[in-house]
Amino acid sequence: MISAGDFRNGVSFEMDGSVYSIMEFQHVKPGKGAAFVRTKIRNVMTGAVTERTFNPNDKFPTAFIERKDMQYLYNDGDLYYFMDPESFEQIPISKDILGDNFKFVKENMDCKVLSYKGNAFGVEPPNFVELVITKTDPGFKGDTATNATKPAIVETEAEIKVPLFINEGDKIRIDTRTGEYMERA
Repeated sequence: MISAGDFRNGVSFEMDGSVYSIMEFQHVKPGKGAAFVRTKIRNVMTGAVTERTFNPNDKFPTAFIERKDMQYLYNDGDLYYFMDPESFEQIPISKDILGDNFKFVKENMDCKVLSYKGNAFGVEPPNFVELVITKTDPGFKGDTATNATKPAIVETEAEIKVPLFINEGDKIRIDTRTGEYMERA
């Protein structure tokens, strides 16, 4: 059990049958009245963010979220299969659980699968991936002076904005959290 007075960023707890993670917290002691804890919490299953105040004496069960390294194998329709590298057990995960940043993940990449009480609710791809440009307009000599960008398609079929000097066949590094081009690899 954890009391609201002990809330810290990143702490996970159960409330009303759902699991929440603390994004921000603030202990408030007004001049008149009782102290309270103002928080911004995120539902880890749905991703919804809400603001809520708690009495510092409120107690909640602690939730342990398991982050397990698993290898992405393949997809079959709307199911994406991941394998535990230790037990070689494969688990299917529905497409709607995967985030937008999963479009940068190719087969055989390692990801973190988030689960609570054995139910997978999210997948964290690696922060940086290296992918090959499969389609883009050609670059020309002298296109390095400005900050201009052009659209490009990478090998996972995701579209990304890249500098003008990048050509087809170039290998680039992408930040999956923002979906932005970082550098040539």
